[in-house]
Amino acid sequence: MNPIACLRIFSALLGSFLVALATGCRGTTYAVKVDASAKSAASRPSTEGQSYKIRSKNPVLVEENLRYKEAAEYVKTALSGKGLFEATNTEAADLIVELDYGVDAPRTKIETVSVPRYAQVGGGVRYEQVPVTDARGNTSLRTVAVYETPRTELVGFEEMPQRVTVYQKYLRITARENTLGVEGRPPPEIWRVQTSTEDESKDLRKYLPIIASAAADNIGRDTGKPTVIKVKDPSQVVDFIRRGMAESAANASTVPAQPPKI
Repeated sequence: MNPIACLRIFSALLGSFLVALATGCRGTTYAVKVDASAKSAASRPSTEGQSYKIRSKNPVLVEENLRYKEAAEYVKTALSGKGLFEATNTEAADLIVELDYGVDAPRTKIETVSVPRYAQVGGGVRYEQVPVTDARGNTSLRTVAVYETPRTELVGFEEMPQRVTVYQKYLRITARENTLGVEGRPPPEIWRVQTSTEDESKDLRKYLPIIASAAADNIGRDTGKPTVIKVKDPSQVVDFIRRGMAESAANASTVPAQPPKI
C-alpha cells in the first residue's frame, strides 16, 4: 500500500480513538426527576445515627429476588451516606424503609430532532474549445463538451418531529416510624423520595445506581415539587453507590466504603 495512504488511514483511526476517549472521559449526563418530601424540620429528627430495616413495599417484588437484593444494596449504600445504619432486627430499628422500583409501561411521544439536509452542487456540462491537429499538420479549434460530476454537500439542518418509545425507570423509598399502625393506617411517614428517569432504554439494572444516587442527595429533604436534576455518570456519588454494592457482593465488611458528602 502507498505509504501516504497508510499514514492517512492511521491518522483517521487515531482521530476516532481520541474522540471516543474524550467522550468516555466526559461521561454521560442523565436528567433525573426527583420528588422528595419530609416532616418539617422542627418535628423531624436528624437521620444521623438512626437505624432501619428495609422491606419491599410492592408485594410483586419478592425479597429473595436477585434484582430486589441488588436494588436494596444500592439503597442501603445511599442511606449510609446520610448516617443511617441497618438494625440487627426489625424490633430494634428506628425506621422501616419501604422500597419500590421498576419500569413503567412504554409510552410513545413526539420529539423534535435535527435532521441534516444534503444537496447536489456542481455538475452539469460545459463547452470548451480545444486545438485539434489534422493529418496534414493543420491546427484548428473544435468545441467539445466537458461533463462535470456533481458532488453532495451538507447545506444545513432541518427540525423534524420523530415518534419515539420511552420507558420510565423509577425508584421509590419511604421511611416510616417503626410503630404499629392505627385503625388500619400505616405508621406515620418521616420522609419519602422518588426518583425516575425516562428515555428509550428499558435496562433498569443500568439505571438503578444512577437514580439511587439522586435519591441519596435528597433523603430527608423536601423539594416542594418534582424537580429535574442532572446526574453525571461517572461521578463521586454514583461511584460511591456502585462501590457499596460491589463491596457487599464481595463481603468486604471490615472496611466500609466512606460516603461522600451528601
